[in-house]
Order: sequence, then structure tokens, then C-alpha cells
Amino acid sequence: MSLFPAPQFSLGFPQPLSEKYRPRRIQDFIGLDKPKRILAGFAASPKNAALIFVGESGLGKTTMALALAEEMEAEVHLIPSQKCTVENVEDTVRTCWYATRKVNGFHLVVIDEADQMTDKAQLALLSKLDSTARPPQTIFIFTCNSTNGLEKRFLSRCIQIEFSNYALRGELAAFLGKVWEAETGKPGTVNFERVAKDACGNIREALNRLEVELLAA
Repeated sequence: MSLFPAPQFSLGFPQPLSEKYRPRRIQDFIGLDKPKRILAGFAASPKNAALIFVGESGLGKTTMALALAEEMEAEVHLIPSQKCTVENVEDTVRTCWYATRKVNGFHLVVIDEADQMTDKAQLALLSKLDSTARPPQTIFIFTCNSTNGLEKRFLSRCIQIEFSNYALRGELAAFLGKVWEAETGKPGTVNFERVAKDACGNIREALNRLEVELLAA
């Protein structure tokens, strides 16, 4: 049974379920119907843009950004929040200006937990997100749990896409059941609805809880 294309393996060692069943394509995410529609359309007709993915942890915001990059065959530049300094922003943008890329290809800059970046980095990005100093063929994606720490000037330059776990529990429970069967070869006796509920719709946490149940089986 194939839940997602070609699960990744690391040096022959088993992976946590949250990594093994990480989706690689936009269509493979559970729930997130509206973000999937928006980003599938964007992948089909990409353009210079700044997108901000807003939602609770564990819903797949960063993974969705990487899936978008894979479908577009874009060059990915990942900047973790704790390293989102003015210097790293300038270095990454310089790379997007001058690095070789495929004909008509894009650079995709992913900045995780953008609400935690420094004020100076946020200010440095303002001109990069509009026509003043925007690098060519470059898409910026910012992820955050909340936009409270972000300036209005910054937000006005971004297209906000909301990631919500609303109505996800039923789909998540069915997904956990498929993972269990893939791992054990037989239907599970675990209450997958309960696991999904206890994880509050956090897919990563639900898979971690399922891993505990598998170890106890």
C-alpha cells in the first residue's frame, strides 16, 4: 500500500513515522483542502510572490512549502527562524540573483517561524518583497503560528494562506488506520479517533502517539 510516494530512508535506519509518512506532493496532504487548491493552482502557473502560511504547529506548513518546490522543480533556500538575520537574508537574496537555475525555473526561499525573526531582518525583507529590490524568479514562503509579531508593512506584501485543523479529525483517524496497516500488515484495534482527538489535530503529534501504540502492540 502506498500512502505517499517513495518514503525516504536514512542510512538504512528506521525513521520516525512523522518522517516516513511525510507527504512529498501537494495532493498527498490530508485535510487542508483550500491550501491544496490554492497551491496546486500556483504551482501550475507560478510567479514572483511572497506567501505566508499561518496555522498551528504540526499541520505541515513547512512540508507543504517543500512539496510546492518539488512540484515546481524550484531551487530551495531554507532559513530557520533563529538564523534569519540581515546577513543571511542578504546572502540568500544574492544567491537568488546570481545562482544558476533551470530555464524559466524559480528559487524558493522558505523562512520558518517568521514571527520569531529579528526586527532588522523583517525590515531588510521589505524591499525584497516588492519591486524595489526583488530578486528575479524568486518566491518567498514564510511560516508562522501567528502573525502577531509581524509588521503591517511586512504583511501587506504577503499573500496569507491559513492552515487549519478544523474538521481534520475524521480524515486524520482514517489516515492513522492506513499507517497502522502499512506498518503491521493488519487492521488495528487502536481507537484512532481517540489518538487524533488527543493530538488536537496535530498530525506530527498524532503520528508520534501512534508510534507509541505500535511499540506497545
